[in-house]
Amino acid sequence: MAALLVCVEDFEAYARTHLPKYAFEYFSCGAQEQQTLEDNKDAFKRLRLLPRLMRDVSKRDLSTTILGQRISFPIAISPTAKHCLAHPDGEIATAKAASSMQTGMVVGSWSTKRLEDIAVASPHGLKWFQISILKDRSLLQHLIRRAEKAGCKGIVVTVDSVVFGKKYPLIRNKTGLPRPYKFENFVGCGYSDEELRYESTITKMKDETLTWRDIDWIKSVTSLPIILKGIMTAEDAHNAVLHKADAIIVSNHGGRLLDGVLATIDALPEIVQAVHGSDIEVYLDGGIRKGTDVLKALALGATAVFVGRPVLWGLAADGEAGVKKVLQILRDEFDIAMALSGCKTLKEITPELVERRQIFSSNL
Repeated sequence: MAALLVCVEDFEAYARTHLPKYAFEYFSCGAQEQQTLEDNKDAFKRLRLLPRLMRDVSKRDLSTTILGQRISFPIAISPTAKHCLAHPDGEIATAKAASSMQTGMVVGSWSTKRLEDIAVASPHGLKWFQISILKDRSLLQHLIRRAEKAGCKGIVVTVDSVVFGKKYPLIRNKTGLPRPYKFENFVGCGYSDEELRYESTITKMKDETLTWRDIDWIKSVTSLPIILKGIMTAEDAHNAVLHKADAIIVSNHGGRLLDGVLATIDALPEIVQAVHGSDIEVYLDGGIRKGTDVLKALALGATAVFVGRPVLWGLAADGEAGVKKVLQILRDEFDIAMALSGCKTLKEITPELVERRQIFSSNL
């Protein structure tokens, strides 16, 4: 089976026909008319590559660092919830695959495996931990302490999701996690197992009063680097610098929140320019499906990219091995794109490699 899956789209097609309908719809759907969901992918097609030829690219180095932590290629795993809907091994399988590929994973708060179990299963893998701002600050601080103890090297704060976007398939389904799965990181925190099967519980936990002062508070309770996920404008990028964030993930939550916002690759250049001269690193997630997408994102200023849905499609196909194969496919495609563009190292991937013209947008 796996031999027939040769690109990310193959894995998505496999997941579409093999996952239960509610599980596939949960992972795949976007907000409302899904304009942003589709534009995240289509925006890459509006960019064309201008390769430099006749260069010696026989020895290529794909490795880089994110906040000083080395990964073997600039593709890491975004935080996504409910991995056990794709495979019984869930986030444990995902973490093992990331570790074996020598790249990083952001473990989501709303995972279906405990953070501590994920850490034990992949002791040498680079892991960051994602949090949302919760009304209960003592619970939030408790999660941060657990992340520190589990060996996580960064805290990713989701800043764009004070409420959930309206997703039509999920409204129609009204399906919680199938038993025995639940949001494991919140077991023993005052919620019943039944409550921890439903996103409505997450909604009750989230704090809609989120402001930049909360970033200051998070920095005051941990020495770990702080990465802000969900920045989409130069104004918010400036604020991230002012409040001493260590990194930004340019993200629109995979098109799952506010429909009609910019594709992430279109927002990226303005944000890179806004933080120019600071020490803050900029990453991108959203719409990455091919190695050339990675090349375009790096050319426009991203240090690395993070992928979400492709990893879930790999997990659905073959657990840990499926995630590893998806990462390998993206890595190999990126390597080929570098070679054919005349780049031996990531430093040679510059804005001159990418061009956008209106004609490219005529059919998109």
